Amino acid sequence: MTSEKFDLQPNLKGELIELRPLTADDSDNLFAVASDPLIWEQHPESDRYKEDVFKLFFREAMECGGAFAIIDTKSQQIIGSTRFHGYVPQKSEIEIGWTFLARSYWGGRYNRELKQLMLAHAFKFVESVVLLVGQNNIRSQKATEKIGGIKDGLVKKVYGSRPPGLNVRYVIKKPRKKAES
Repeated sequence: MTSEKFDLQPNLKGELIELRPLTADDSDNLFAVASDPLIWEQHPESDRYKEDVFKLFFREAMECGGAFAIIDTKSQQIIGSTRFHGYVPQKSEIEIGWTFLARSYWGGRYNRELKQLMLAHAFKFVESVVLLVGQNNIRSQKATEKIGGIKDGLVKKVYGSRPPGLNVRYVIKKPRKKAES
């Protein structure tokens, strides 16, 4: 691990996608993706496809200092968003969350590459990455388990202006380097 400060908004690039810091100018393009009600069907904030609810989500994303626009490398279009949040140096952990992708990008490859990029960056600075998934969001729970998330209990979390709801807490530990033989 490095002693430098955790960069919460690096530019990260893979084969399928790139992540860049979210900007105020991204609001309309990101809302065009987020306005699909089926994206939020299992999410605790299931009405995030509505413009007023999305605007609060977007404002919080801008204020958190760790939000990204997810860009398709071929089309250069915004296809979703994600965040780093809650960096706790003393615990050597950070949360990855608030991730959503346009439905045409569902099915694993894009989310897997997205999380691989974020995990590789995070593990330069921390030992553990936390992901919180709504208790009834089975689709996202399965996706989190596919990338190595291990269930670590239930926690309460607030979404937007809603009362706290239960979320499954997942942890992914930094891979250990294998000893040379």
